Amino acid sequence: MSLRDRLREDRSARTKDRLYDRFGVLENPFPAANQTTNNPHFSLPEDDEAERSIVVFLDTSRSQVVVIEGTQGVGKTNFLNHWEDEIQDARREMEGYYVVRYLADPEASFEGTTRRIFEELGTGHLGELAKALRMNKSPIEEARSQDMRTALRRLAKTDGENGEAIVKSMMEWLLGYRLLKTHRISLGVQFRLDTVESKTVALRDLVQVSGEAGVLKGIFLLLDELEKQGGVLGQRAVIRYLSALRAVVDALPKGLFLMIAITPDALERYSYALPALRSRLENRIVLQPLKKALEAHELADFYVELSRQGAKRSRSGKGGKERIVDQRDIEDVYRELANRAEKRGDQGVRQREFLHRLHELAENTLRKA
Repeated sequence: MSLRDRLREDRSARTKDRLYDRFGVLENPFPAANQTTNNPHFSLPEDDEAERSIVVFLDTSRSQVVVIEGTQGVGKTNFLNHWEDEIQDARREMEGYYVVRYLADPEASFEGTTRRIFEELGTGHLGELAKALRMNKSPIEEARSQDMRTALRRLAKTDGENGEAIVKSMMEWLLGYRLLKTHRISLGVQFRLDTVESKTVALRDLVQVSGEAGVLKGIFLLLDELEKQGGVLGQRAVIRYLSALRAVVDALPKGLFLMIAITPDALERYSYALPALRSRLENRIVLQPLKKALEAHELADFYVELSRQGAKRSRSGKGGKERIVDQRDIEDVYRELANRAEKRGDQGVRQREFLHRLHELAENTLRKA
């Protein structure tokens, strides 16, 4: 390590010690507006609704569609991040469940989502399915596609190095790779999965057969920022995308937990563009902006206290109790943002905007410390 790097490291350590002695924290406790990941989750009453839906899915395997509805900046991504972490943590106690998080960036096809699901299942899942089918081939008849039934029968006969090659070929086929002679010989398939419809059928067949074979209990699919589709793509492309989403929901009456984050405006537009989708999106969890000053204070205190708890675990001593942002500043920020929100017709203060303002105030305090 160079002298300059060592001095920089020592200076940083001294700064953190000073912050801890005075404020009880090591860094700014409030996230900036561009920091959308790894943010703490402030417990909400809506968490109970999400948990109930997840428990129903785990108990019954019946597919669930949960819509997380809210305007930009009220915490939809944070909500999805929290429940993704909760599900991943609980999955350690559950075999046969997969979690897929996908950011629905503007794309004219739903193909990216189905591809992501196949990738998450991976060759490991196909290997487990092959073992199960070698013992009992009857689940293969659950597949509707002739190509899928043929491929699964070949998969059921695999073993050793030959088995690894067939598993790899089958994954390539599911991902829509160009159909080569090796795929036709090893899998016996005749058609490439090169359309959204063919991939949807293949996904349905794989989930159904895997479920009957006992190697797949469910898939958690979390889609974020679905509203971007309508903001960039034309209406025809949006309808194709939404139709494919509806087809996946309809094709999997069991085994799918779908959580979608979307704004109210986009939800209304999509429901109008494709009325058949509306009935699938009735289970809604609505996230609200901050409507009272008390809620703003509670949110600010939550971030500060969590930051102090984290600092205590890495430092000796109790740490200082001086406030980085005092109560009056929090009140002033909330009132200012509430007035702005009222002028633009919003029903409250967006959490992201509020926390970003506190981040700026805290930065000023920390720089002077």
